[in-house]
Amino acid sequence: MKKLFASLPVLLFIFLNISGCTSVGDKSANLSFIYGVAAVLSLLLLIGCLFFVRKKRTWIILLFSSVLVVNIGYTFLAFSYNLEAALWYNRIAYLGSVFLPLSMLMIILNVTNTTYKKRLPVVLICVAFLVFLVTASPGILNIYYKSVSFEVVNGASTLVKVYGPLHPLYLVYLLGYFTAMVTVIIRAQTKKKIDTTAHAVILAIAVFVNIGVWFIEQLSSIDFEFLSISYIISELFLLSIHLVMNENQRLREIVKQVESAKNYSEDTTLSTNVMLENPLETEPIDPSRIETFINGLNTLTPTERAVYDAYIARVTTKEIMANLNIKENTLKYHNRNLYGKLGVSSRKELLEVHKHVKTVKAKLEEVNR
Repeated sequence: MKKLFASLPVLLFIFLNISGCTSVGDKSANLSFIYGVAAVLSLLLLIGCLFFVRKKRTWIILLFSSVLVVNIGYTFLAFSYNLEAALWYNRIAYLGSVFLPLSMLMIILNVTNTTYKKRLPVVLICVAFLVFLVTASPGILNIYYKSVSFEVVNGASTLVKVYGPLHPLYLVYLLGYFTAMVTVIIRAQTKKKIDTTAHAVILAIAVFVNIGVWFIEQLSSIDFEFLSISYIISELFLLSIHLVMNENQRLREIVKQVESAKNYSEDTTLSTNVMLENPLETEPIDPSRIETFINGLNTLTPTERAVYDAYIARVTTKEIMANLNIKENTLKYHNRNLYGKLGVSSRKELLEVHKHVKTVKAKLEEVNR
């Protein structure tokens, strides 16, 4: 992920030089190439997303898929050779464009822990489809474009449009989403729902990059759709925040579990004496082993504690590796350290001693009453 961030300035530098430092004919042909590169990059990022994100990834995948669809539409539009094909590829680009801000908003709502009604995504999806139907109308109706023609310059095609009465609808749609995203970020930062100010700033950048690019495109006559690049930058920002904040949440839960274990060990300080005075009905275990087990809980690393909790919850080995995103050899390494600290030799023995520890705690609570 860090390599991706490091390579973005280089890619943008190449893109800008290709599109801005050549003659008009060559520039048009080069723009087609840039759209193609952006589409390939979007595909690679989507594939990478499937490996990086394991939980709560529905909207992340929709975002990356939308960016890919947008860039595929731009690419094939640039390479099309008749009006009908160009209109279809323009519709494909708009299909991704209407769902892209929707997914961005949902991601921001999730990473900022903002509550919303369950029907909100359904409503937004319905609105997105309605907006898409309007933007897909050129060639059928003249409500979005009054007229549209097709031009090819040195192998690169483009649509020459005269805007219709409903063309501002898409602009209002985008501005509505941008406003909602900014509002959610400010509200979450005010209520301290974002881990750090830096995270809030990164989220804001992800939104304002697209706002800025969009306004530049509206106020200038640039042939290249820079949104195809800004969308890629935004998805990287949002993915990084999603991963960081999810990891922070996981670490907070682990810290709570460790603190709970510490309180638990303090409550069972007298467990050895209780066992000697009140023998357990189950098969006895040397009190020193229980003491080693309890003391060992306080020395577990966050990952070891996560493995321990998973074993206690009867989670399968395959699920543990998937949840912690580790391989079998890594799990074996953590097992060796975990078993050594707790004074056990296997997962089965760990569960047996844990069962006795729970019984000891129950006995202690009964004696205290």
